[in-house]
Amino acid sequence: MTDPSLSFGSVAAAYDRGRPGYPTEAVEWLLGTTPVSVLELGAGTGKLTETMVSLGHDVFATDPDDQMLDILSERLPDVRATVGTAEQIPAPDSSVDVVIVAQAFHWFDLDKALPEIVRVLRPGGRLALIWNHFDTRIPWVKRLQAALGDPPSTEGAAVAVKVVDDSGLFSAIDDTTFKHWQTINQESILDLANSRSVVSTLPDDERNARLVAAKRLYDEYDRGMDGMQLPYMTNCYRTIALAKNYISSSSPIMHSPAAITDTSTASKLPPIATGDDSGIILIDFN
Repeated sequence: MTDPSLSFGSVAAAYDRGRPGYPTEAVEWLLGTTPVSVLELGAGTGKLTETMVSLGHDVFATDPDDQMLDILSERLPDVRATVGTAEQIPAPDSSVDVVIVAQAFHWFDLDKALPEIVRVLRPGGRLALIWNHFDTRIPWVKRLQAALGDPPSTEGAAVAVKVVDDSGLFSAIDDTTFKHWQTINQESILDLANSRSVVSTLPDDERNARLVAAKRLYDEYDRGMDGMQLPYMTNCYRTIALAKNYISSSSPIMHSPAAITDTSTASKLPPIATGDDSGIILIDFN
């Protein structure tokens, strides 16, 4: 079976058509209202990237799949984008104010990714995480999740966030949740289903059965092609990277000095400028 974490390129177009974006207020909560330099890991087709750019942030987008990035670059031709992974980030040491991840952090090998994230962040830099989850408090949405055979996506997110909290690399995590709605129709409900790794990695007959179930559920609500509103809860987390010289070697995630200082993965790209040569970002979360 295809590795689910690497399955999205084959359904990149469906992903772009079917997946929701992210609430502007959630992005403002994560990044603030003053433009900063942002490294986006797992940027996909640019769902979050587009909102960050519209708010004035300087975004460098990475994703392990070039098919996903092709769509991002077509939509946002002025955004720097390159193929890269969280475990070997293609950026120099201390080069960005924020590392942000949308809908992908739970796929990372965090033993390798967290030290890499610390490496590329400037002093006082932030890690920002965001996930859209179906709001299954609404009965028909719970039925949709079951029809897709999708386990609650909050579970993987919660495990990943706990790893960050226990790592000793970051400050206490601040979190909040926003609500928003996605307008869907008969076509986009199928794209949404196709874009989910639990569906896209199935054999053809099983995948088709999931698509039929999703369409049948939509049709049962008799909304036709006019569309209906699919509710989401958007969970957001932000935390500050601790000063590198304070990181304890006894942290649950062990890391050698090379994991923090090695720049070999970043030698191909220039530093990302923010217009501030102090190397320090002041953060007010109040």
